[in-house]
Amino acid sequence: MLLLISVTLTVGVSLGAPAQEITCDRPFILNGNYIPEKTKYTLTDIIIYHCKEGFYPATKRMIARCTNTGWEPRPRCTLLQVKPCEFPKIKHGHLHTADRENTVPVGKWYDYSCNDNFVTHSGSFWGRITCTREGWSPAVPCRRRCLFRYVVHGYTPSSEEYHKDYFQGDTVRVECHPGYSLPNEQTSMTCTENGWSPPPTCIPVKYCGMPVFENATAVITGARFRVNDTLDYKCLDGYENQDGKSTASMVCGEDGWTHLPTCYKSTDMCGRPPSISNGDITSFLLAVYPPGSRIEYQCQAYYQLRGSKYVTCNEGTWSEPPKCMDPCVISEQSMNKNNIQLKGKEDKTYYAKTGDLIEFVCKSGHTAATSQQTFQAVCQEGVVEYPRCE
Repeated sequence: MLLLISVTLTVGVSLGAPAQEITCDRPFILNGNYIPEKTKYTLTDIIIYHCKEGFYPATKRMIARCTNTGWEPRPRCTLLQVKPCEFPKIKHGHLHTADRENTVPVGKWYDYSCNDNFVTHSGSFWGRITCTREGWSPAVPCRRRCLFRYVVHGYTPSSEEYHKDYFQGDTVRVECHPGYSLPNEQTSMTCTENGWSPPPTCIPVKYCGMPVFENATAVITGARFRVNDTLDYKCLDGYENQDGKSTASMVCGEDGWTHLPTCYKSTDMCGRPPSISNGDITSFLLAVYPPGSRIEYQCQAYYQLRGSKYVTCNEGTWSEPPKCMDPCVISEQSMNKNNIQLKGKEDKTYYAKTGDLIEFVCKSGHTAATSQQTFQAVCQEGVVEYPRCE
């Protein structure tokens, strides 16, 4: 890279001739620009220069001054081969400096200290963080310090472990009392940024015993199973589970097995429950139902359910389903034909369930032509006898 600098100093050829003023030519900054731009610069003139993307300035303040030996310091932009560091942030600590810079050159360092329960990399109160080609070193300036003093439902740490300091990333083995374990049956814990993981607390170990099988056998056998262990079982020939399959699995949970291994005779299983007119079951349909299954029915609006709303599967057969009785439709046309109207209602069309009492009155200007009892009609499976007025 060439930097063209011209310094002109002319001495008078005769006594008493004044010396010419010292000037600097316009600087040539490859991959950079500057302000202010002039044809000539006089002694002590200053320029401020900036580099293009991918290049960095030779001076921290990006300022050069015209001197009697040329521009000082020499302004230049260098290819960014070594990336500077961004100004550091000390997590769980404090940086000790009065100056804040956008970028920090490689090799520069700062002193720092850490918060309580965190220590510097050197272990002393003051630490030093340095900008390197790979970034800040150390990468984790403040490391967590963990103390191992006790174990809930476990054995007390040894004297060496009790007096030892553990730092972020260190692991220590934990011994629990019989019948207890760390979560997920771990045998050690690690010092992390947030302390011990898992905490030094042993919890009761839960197991599931071998279940009693009825009309089924286990694929594998064992005395006990841990939480989340899976046990596969197979129904005996001629039997199937409530899903209509001959094989299934169950899982050991915190409160025991998810379900008991139950298999039923294939001939005792029921298919889909019978359908009814103007009604349906209240649950999702299954392909098959085990013996003893009970299904509930409900009728559509205004239809009256007659019989038990439940059906039960027994020896492969469903019990008798209920019926949904038709409602009575009291229309304006029928009431006009008989010169009557609903008592206390202004409905043009009225729906009544089987067994409902319907009260009528004569329209204004008309008198009853049937007995007074007929004006209190009862809906009977979609049929109602209307009174008549003249």
